[in-house]
Amino acid sequence: MPVDHVPFGGWANNLRIANAHAELIITLDVGPRVISYRTAGGENVFKTFDAHLGGTGESEWKSRGGHRFWLAPEDPVLSYLPDNSPVTHRVISEHEVEVENAPADQLPIRKVMRLALDLATARVTVTHRATNEGAQPIASATWGLSVMAPGGIEIIPLPPLGEHPRDLLPNRTMILWPFTDMTDPRWRWGRRFITLRQADAGPTKAGLAFRERWIAYHRGDSLFLKTIEFEEGATYPDLGCNFETFTNEEMLEVEALGPLVELAPGESTSHTEQWQLFDAVTPPSDHDDDALAEWIAPYLARAGVGV
Repeated sequence: MPVDHVPFGGWANNLRIANAHAELIITLDVGPRVISYRTAGGENVFKTFDAHLGGTGESEWKSRGGHRFWLAPEDPVLSYLPDNSPVTHRVISEHEVEVENAPADQLPIRKVMRLALDLATARVTVTHRATNEGAQPIASATWGLSVMAPGGIEIIPLPPLGEHPRDLLPNRTMILWPFTDMTDPRWRWGRRFITLRQADAGPTKAGLAFRERWIAYHRGDSLFLKTIEFEEGATYPDLGCNFETFTNEEMLEVEALGPLVELAPGESTSHTEQWQLFDAVTPPSDHDDDALAEWIAPYLARAGVGV
């Protein structure tokens, strides 16, 4: 079906891309931002903040929810410059669009987000591209933050365990933020997976140099999968993170980052992630490592990635 212009959340101007399996709503009055992603018969898997919906032109940055396009490392200008003005868009096909916001005086970077919904599944390919249109180099990385609805559990795969004394070199890098307490019961540090539960508690955050490709978020009868690529030899923000996750009492974020580059005038940088969404999902019998691995394997196979 063709791309529609629809109202959503108090905004009159939004794009709707849909097939028989899934629907995306992309804001045009603010952004670039995907404000809703759901299966044909399901609920929006993204968190939205009611107080921020429908607004435009505010002088301060608003979370709003959904999936947003930021620049890293986290900074008052790179990240929190308000994206509260209308974006332009281009319809590429019935299932693919581009949205972009113009560079600002404080940050002369043009951000373009391209979204393509697969013809026969709920899979979405999302490309984030940033172009420096200023006169000076700017160190930055593209950053895609999917703000998930509360009440779910995030599943983060780990690289295989080795054995001593055969495996003498490290095979994983984890970065923790100053407000992250490793005894926080929302975290489970397993052999095959880390899990993070969204609950009524304060901020916690961690990041990884992540080569396992997929992250999952299970909530109710839905399962959201996000693939994240790692470029060997690249420098990543925040001491080497291409994946970060943050949660508090309101939501949980699944975050993908591109390489950190010195972006010369006229140059661009980008990263691409894929989303997949399943509904009518039966919860796992347990959240221990082996039960989770067995439960999620069929969904990963359908998404084209492995456990």
